[in-house]
Amino acid sequence: MDMKNCEFWFVVGSQFLYGPEVLETVAQRAAEMADALNKSGNLPCKVVYKATVKTDAEITQVMKDANYDESCYGVITWCHTFSPSKMWIHGFGLLQKPYCHLATQYNRKIPNEEIDMDFMNLNQAAHGDREHGFIGARMRLPRKVIAGYWQDKPVQDELAAWMRAAVGYAFSHKLRIVRFGDNMRDVAVTEGDKVETQIKLGWQVDYWPVGHLVETMDAVTEAEIDAQMAQYKDRYDFATDDLDTVRYQAKEEVAMRKILEREGAQAFINNFQDLYGMEQLPGLASQNMMADGIGYGGEGDWKVAGMTAIMKQMAQGLEGGTLFMEDYTYDLEPGQEVSLGAHMLEVCPSIAAEKPRIEVHPLGIGDRQPPARLVFEGKEGPGIVVSLIDMGGRLRMIIQDIEVIKPILEMPNLPVARVMWKPAPDLLTGVKCWIEAGGAHHTVLSTALTAEVMEDWCEMMQIECVHITKDTKLADFKKELFYNDIAWKLKNL
Repeated sequence: MDMKNCEFWFVVGSQFLYGPEVLETVAQRAAEMADALNKSGNLPCKVVYKATVKTDAEITQVMKDANYDESCYGVITWCHTFSPSKMWIHGFGLLQKPYCHLATQYNRKIPNEEIDMDFMNLNQAAHGDREHGFIGARMRLPRKVIAGYWQDKPVQDELAAWMRAAVGYAFSHKLRIVRFGDNMRDVAVTEGDKVETQIKLGWQVDYWPVGHLVETMDAVTEAEIDAQMAQYKDRYDFATDDLDTVRYQAKEEVAMRKILEREGAQAFINNFQDLYGMEQLPGLASQNMMADGIGYGGEGDWKVAGMTAIMKQMAQGLEGGTLFMEDYTYDLEPGQEVSLGAHMLEVCPSIAAEKPRIEVHPLGIGDRQPPARLVFEGKEGPGIVVSLIDMGGRLRMIIQDIEVIKPILEMPNLPVARVMWKPAPDLLTGVKCWIEAGGAHHTVLSTALTAEVMEDWCEMMQIECVHITKDTKLADFKKELFYNDIAWKLKNL
């Protein structure tokens, strides 16, 4: 899903009251604004001026067209003049694409000399957008409201974040996840209602036995392994002479890619407890697949696999990494507390500070041969960690702001990729909030996306979202969870 090919329709509201000259001006200005937004370089996708709508029939038709046009990923509305909101009821009731209300105006300032009643009739977005906003609120539409001058970068940045979320929304409804085996025994958070998730988010989560993966591996040719090894040599530094072990990872990767491609899947899971017929747990293989945008979840965690794939799609073209992650251990030096994130093997190299090294070391669990894996440190920068959990009857997303730092220790005997960060508002308060909210031990960490993008995505998906920030207070956060619990239960009655 290439963002450059994703269109967002710009639909402008008006009516016949003001005469044909006004309507011509509105259309000209709307087309000019769409063109300028595209040329700004601040938006990841294309804005297409679609229509100035003046009747219920016109509004209804453009919303129907948006639903069935695969190039359209969302609708942006603006009311240059006054657009009576009852005209929008039927159309909005049919709209199935993400919706953004851009509350702006064509002119930045009020012109002292030129302002007269003709100017007022034409330039009344402050009037029109409030009428337009009422019907969105009255119909309880999931939407994003952006307010400000359309040429200003903060406004365009908000629109860009919403566009990325809308691409994630579309990708989510096409997402297929392959489960190589089941989830880890006795683990609670990796469970979840797959049927409800498909209804709510669009994900199709299918089981494929490990035996099928082994059969596919047995059919992989030496030439296919050679080609995969060539890619490894191009991307990474070899810090091992055990090429047979690396070739086994290549064999696993070729086989997994074949199955995902055949099934039209964009994410997968495996489980170190379910490796029957395999010599190694996929380490390097999983890491390299994630580097190409494929989602992954360890221990059978299909929810984090799905979110990794979606967030990688939303992060197209941005600097920074987006990856499957797990909090592993803390450094609790008072006032300097940090979290060390890693996993047994599977950390995506998109966050690597330097060129990753391929190494081979014993794993210690899984009762298989030592696997090859990528070893590196994470690159510094602001970011977020995200957890999607099943609360029983509803989904909750937990977002926490973090600052990725250079590891404070060298850790020469830890042969895995590692990322170290300071969570907001501080580690101890953050841990309390995370646990109170039920956050998983698996997350998606991103130094590319912002919390705003994820909040927009949750709004589109109509799922609960809580955000742990530098200003979060534990007592207030617990109240928010309590009120959310009541509100979402009432909403689902």
